[in-house]
Amino acid sequence: MCLAVPSKIVEIDGYMATVDVMGLRKQVSLMLLPEEPKIGEYVLVHAGFAINKMEPAEAEEALKIFEKIFREMEEQEKNWQTEA
Repeated sequence: MCLAVPSKIVEIDGYMATVDVMGLRKQVSLMLLPEEPKIGEYVLVHAGFAINKMEPAEAEEALKIFEKIFREMEEQEKNWQTEA
């Protein structure tokens, strides 16, 4: 299964951008975007490529869902460790 992750652009250098994903920064290619992005905008990132722009509210809601899933996974892992 593949996921595309909402990411906020913090720096642009030609066809590459630095994006922030829940506090982690990484480099992604902008070559697949149909229009030029700006710093501060959200993009959907898949396999190292920004594939689409996102509205801020939509991106923030998706990131909240990811955070909830991660918290639940961490809690489940802790429960498994204490049961073992």
